[in-house]
Amino acid sequence: MTYTVLIVDDSKLARMSVAKVLSTLHPDWKRIEAANATEALQQARDLSPQIVLVDFNMPGQDGVTLAAELRALDPGVSVAVVSANRQVEVIKRTQAAGATFLPKPVTESALADFLSSAMARQKADSR
Repeated sequence: MTYTVLIVDDSKLARMSVAKVLSTLHPDWKRIEAANATEALQQARDLSPQIVLVDFNMPGQDGVTLAAELRALDPGVSVAVVSANRQVEVIKRTQAAGATFLPKPVTESALADFLSSAMARQKADSR
């Protein structure tokens, strides 16, 4: 199955970095990008990604709040909040929003682990 992955980060360089790792792991998957929460919600409504990678620190709405909104929009979506801020409070908020926390910079192995669990969840939900 080919998945659609939405990468949300206000930094174009950060989006490119995550996209590069994603392309290495799954070159056939569709990648879409958004620079902020407003764009991300519109992309989610229009294109229904199965997986979303969200930066924590963005102007306006933070990534945890966005993750909760994305999960409310589509409870089946797998969301990871990506941040260099590894404070316990951020991780707890991420988990409470139904998302996974991934530390920045995103490594290939961390992303691969998240994607594997996201695919397993998607398959289980489709049964």
